[in-house]
Amino acid sequence: MTHAHTQPSDDRLIVAMDVPNAVAGLHLAEQLGDAVSFYKIGLGMLTGGGLGLANELKQEQGKRIFLDMKLFDIGATVEAAVRGLAQFDLDFLTVHGDPHVVRAAREGAAGTDLKILAVTILTSLDRGDLDASCLKPGDTADLVAERAARAFEAGAHGVIASAQEAAMIRALPQAAGRLIVTPGIRPESDASDDQKRIATPANAIRDGADHIVVGRPIWRATDPRAATQAILSEIARL
Repeated sequence: MTHAHTQPSDDRLIVAMDVPNAVAGLHLAEQLGDAVSFYKIGLGMLTGGGLGLANELKQEQGKRIFLDMKLFDIGATVEAAVRGLAQFDLDFLTVHGDPHVVRAAREGAAGTDLKILAVTILTSLDRGDLDASCLKPGDTADLVAERAARAFEAGAHGVIASAQEAAMIRALPQAAGRLIVTPGIRPESDASDDQKRIATPANAIRDGADHIVVGRPIWRATDPRAATQAILSEIARL
């Protein structure tokens, strides 16, 4: 079932609701109003009413919802978890990009409109972090492209990847018709915080991202709606 959008807003912008609980999330949604049609709810809010918030935003306000759970487990467990989450009529769900995880997630989402997005390498990680995790040698961007290709081959509808890697992923033969969703987006004036591979909204879209995910620069702003409108204006010019 596809919901009609009640907002004229640009759903290329996904606002990350990295706030403490559902009450704060509803307050942010109220501040942003019809400027935003797509929200990301992550693991950090799971115990703060995240699934309830997702349902409220989807069913009562007609918003699109990206549930960022980054699932990783044996296939049967991933399949069962995704089947349960798919009942909420959500739009995107993240899992780790390992092929067995992606295949299981696709099985769990079968018969629904839920899109499975694979995490390649977290945008907070650099080569030193990969070494510490015993991941094979190589340039981070090359490893991201290789993981993306394998995830697509396993059935992922799209991938999560930093803007610096978006163009390379978009060029993969396996990426035809697939989604690229890019976190770590910061307007020029914003500090990089804990994201080591970042980009501006316009650069990310130009480099092949279908959706950009923005969190702190919006919800931490003095005027979140004005901050949102500035980002929307930037990508509207493309």
